[in-house]
Amino acid sequence: MSTAEEVVADYLTLGLRMGRLVDGYVDCWFGDPALAARVAAEPVPAPATLAGQAGELLTRLSDADLHTDRRRFLTAQVRAVHCAARRAAGEPIGFLDEVRTYFGVEIGLGDPERYAAVHDAIGALLPGSGTLMERVEEFYARNVVPPDRLGPAVRAVTDALRERARPLLGLPTAEQVEIEVVRDRPWNAFNRYHGGFRSTVTLNETAGRTIAVLPLMATHEAYPGHHAEHCLKEAGLVRQRGWDEHRIALVNTPQCLMAEGTAEHGATALLGPGWGRWTSELLTDQGVTVEGELVERLVALVNQLMPARQDAAILLHDRGVPPDDVVAYLHRWLLLPRDRAEQIVTFLVDPLWRAYSTTYVEGARLVGSWLAARPAEVPLIERYRTLLTEQALPGQLHDDIVAEAAAPVPTAS
Repeated sequence: MSTAEEVVADYLTLGLRMGRLVDGYVDCWFGDPALAARVAAEPVPAPATLAGQAGELLTRLSDADLHTDRRRFLTAQVRAVHCAARRAAGEPIGFLDEVRTYFGVEIGLGDPERYAAVHDAIGALLPGSGTLMERVEEFYARNVVPPDRLGPAVRAVTDALRERARPLLGLPTAEQVEIEVVRDRPWNAFNRYHGGFRSTVTLNETAGRTIAVLPLMATHEAYPGHHAEHCLKEAGLVRQRGWDEHRIALVNTPQCLMAEGTAEHGATALLGPGWGRWTSELLTDQGVTVEGELVERLVALVNQLMPARQDAAILLHDRGVPPDDVVAYLHRWLLLPRDRAEQIVTFLVDPLWRAYSTTYVEGARLVGSWLAARPAEVPLIERYRTLLTEQALPGQLHDDIVAEAAAPVPTAS
């Protein structure tokens, strides 16, 4: 029987080796520098070799001397790594099977009739004489955060969120977030967690063109999203419990879907309804004007179109639809300019990122349903904090939702 220390060390080593093989596979690492140096000094591993190591670790996990929750978590994680290594070795794996193995969820195409109804609602919200696409683009143009104001504006919002989040979440006093702005990147923002309760949030200077830039970008990447989750799990799971498997975060795993789904609900959990007005008032001091209340209403509608991005991945990789037709699908249903739709398709054909849209779409759907299913007496932020402090898998949230739906409703005596 393998000890907990042995299997966790092998899991961390496996993850770092996958990071050598696939650039970007390791999203976060703050573990033993000696282990990282040892793996960095090894030859780049063959995919088939890593697949074999993952398969062997899966076998050992079945009877390892581990807490049940840790065994379940590590098994799901290693199963996802095993799938990624097999794909890298050239093994044919169907796209839907790939997503199921990575993230523990089932996916399917969305309903264009539902998207059309959302378009009608957006049209009613943004009346005018132009086409719906033109009216949406005009609204975006009115609510841009200019590149030269993006850094200070995000800093101001992040600082205000931090003041609100720290007492509610019990964040470590030493935690801190640095903000940096770069240019010419294919993404809007990402969080790089360094360990020791420190993160850097990097923003693409053109991110201000999206209406979701503030506060949603700051709530997603910092408070109460990725940064807060990393800090609380380092403090609780790693430092207090010694669960060192949380010193690494790997893309295309259940851990990743849970993190993205949780971060997507950060504004709702921390700010609640009215975040648009809150943001407008805060940004006035930064010389930035946005139609906060209208932005909030439009974002709620646009979020209902997000499954179309997952549709695009299914059309590309499961249905064999040509990329140009998928660009047209995104242009139509997501109300995106054609160049932005082309950028998404480029992202979706990348071997590492082709399945990643599921983490946002299904992650947000699952976490949202789990938060909504909480008992009436449980505050939203308290329920949300559980996701920041405890490890959870998609299947566990699904089981909770089913159980809570079946629970009898208390009656007045």
